[in-house]
Amino acid sequence: MGIRTVRLDDKTERMLEEIRDATGLTISEVLKRGVQAYAEQTEAALSRRPYDVFRRIELGEGGWAVAPAHDAKRSMRETIARKHRR
Repeated sequence: MGIRTVRLDDKTERMLEEIRDATGLTISEVLKRGVQAYAEQTEAALSRRPYDVFRRIELGEGGWAVAPAHDAKRSMRETIARKHRR
């Protein structure tokens, strides 16, 4: 078991006291649980893949499509023609 010396600002010290008073836990136990919660949160964030982030983006029906797939060639011609008219 390691012993650590930690410096806390006044705001963090007050929060620690409030948590300790509300839960009845020791300061060491509050800090251990805080480190454990942060480790779990970090692990969850690191295990997230790019697909997981993309999957949460709601594009709505059709996403970014400008036309249905069966009409893609015509739509592409029109889009290119519109762009070159500028």
